[in-house]
Amino acid sequence: MTLTMTTITLEQIITFLLEAPMFGDLDPGQLSEIVHIMQVRRVRAGHPIFREGDPGDAWFVIFEGEADVTKRTDFGPDKVIAQIGPRACFGEMAILDHSPRSASVVARGDSTVFRFPRDEFEALLAEDNLAAYKLVYQMAKVLTVRARNTTQQLSDALADRDKPHRLRDTSTSLVEEQSLSE
Repeated sequence: MTLTMTTITLEQIITFLLEAPMFGDLDPGQLSEIVHIMQVRRVRAGHPIFREGDPGDAWFVIFEGEADVTKRTDFGPDKVIAQIGPRACFGEMAILDHSPRSASVVARGDSTVFRFPRDEFEALLAEDNLAAYKLVYQMAKVLTVRARNTTQQLSDALADRDKPHRLRDTSTSLVEEQSLSE
């Protein structure tokens, strides 16, 4: 996908976000309230959207392009643990727990991302903004699904103790999956 160099209209943004899973419970009016805190960022190929260890100061949605989610390794280059594309939301754990980034996200090609700053989002919550609360609820649902998947995978691995390599491989996979939000 090529980087759009034209201006993105509010109508295009709202239509796009209404099709993103995280925003599905919002009506166009509620979404327009959220869009007012949103920043549009263009990121060149190979450049980080954020790095592992950075402050968790925002969450993002990919509008155009793709990105790699990477984790540092003890030896060698960072390991790609996921690839994400348009409508993917990431970094949402920062809204909930203020922790540093648990992984890096790097643009695979020229990309456009929508950035939702934590401070502005928290201000909407402080104002009892229904749209912001609906998004927090969606974030909680996403994190719950991830936790259930992790529990099931760990349970399956422990039930198969006679194959130690399976427990190691599953544990590694679980750690990598839990880092997708950041």
